[in-house]
Amino acid sequence: MESTRRNFLGAVGAGALTAAAATAAETGSARSGNPKLYVAAVTPCDSKNRFDDGLYRDLMPYFKERNVDGVVVLGTTGEFASFSVAERKKVAETALKHRAGLQMIVQVGTPNLPETLELLSHAGANGADGVLCIPPFYFKNPPVEGLYKYYSQVLEATKLPVYLYHYPGMSAVPITPELLHKLEHYPNLAGIKDSTGNAEGYAAYCKEFPKLDMMTGTEGNLVAALAAGMGAISVAANLFPKQVAAVFQAHREGKDVAAAYAKFRETNSVLHVQGVPGGAAQIKFGFTGHGFRESYVRPPQLDLTAEQKALLKPKLSQLAQLG
Repeated sequence: MESTRRNFLGAVGAGALTAAAATAAETGSARSGNPKLYVAAVTPCDSKNRFDDGLYRDLMPYFKERNVDGVVVLGTTGEFASFSVAERKKVAETALKHRAGLQMIVQVGTPNLPETLELLSHAGANGADGVLCIPPFYFKNPPVEGLYKYYSQVLEATKLPVYLYHYPGMSAVPITPELLHKLEHYPNLAGIKDSTGNAEGYAAYCKEFPKLDMMTGTEGNLVAALAAGMGAISVAANLFPKQVAAVFQAHREGKDVAAAYAKFRETNSVLHVQGVPGGAAQIKFGFTGHGFRESYVRPPQLDLTAEQKALLKPKLSQLAQLG
């Protein structure tokens, strides 16, 4: 993988999108390259909360056939915090052994350095193309110097490209520009995954770090990311991979991506059903519309209720038609 590098089913404001894309263009942060599309894949579990390795394996060719570039294993949508270290290794091994030609980024972050380094070593030994690393998220507002020491040891322990996970809404530990500047001398610092959904903040990151891959983790910033030559880690690409991939294809062909993005937004709204929450539970049930067996989330998350499934089920036939 080149070392240069969630708001699923959420409404995207077209005005904010246009402004973000314009800002990215005005800053001159657009760069050459081939931005990559990764799926923020769910981690399927059976009704007894056991990892469903067979279903996970079958998802890989489904993604590949629909033109995504890669998969992020055990991100937030993949419920990484609900799995033990031993289980996370098994999940990663399943994805890496059955990658179907996809590039693989494994999320290795934990609240402590020893387990993070253990998962990092495991990812490298099993053929990961890169890693994503959420900051240690128990201690809130840690000093930048403390985070620098933490990430320095991560970056020095591997030759893999390392992406830092900027999701303060969940971790409460942001990846700040100050921290990135302190770390940018490491050649394997690949960039970040920005899951804030903040258009202005994202554009500022792209402007300040044009040589890193400041991947967007929210579809609302997708056009801005492509305008700046950056990649994406998409939750929506679980159920709508063809439609998100079409936006990337338009960009690669030098076309205006607006039409492809508008079509994606239209198809993405298929599962907007009042009373049915988004997130991993909805995606896992939604996969039944693509012909896969149902899978389930782990506590403290909740599966859809029978009533919620009944509201969503009439929409699932449209997923098969979308391909």
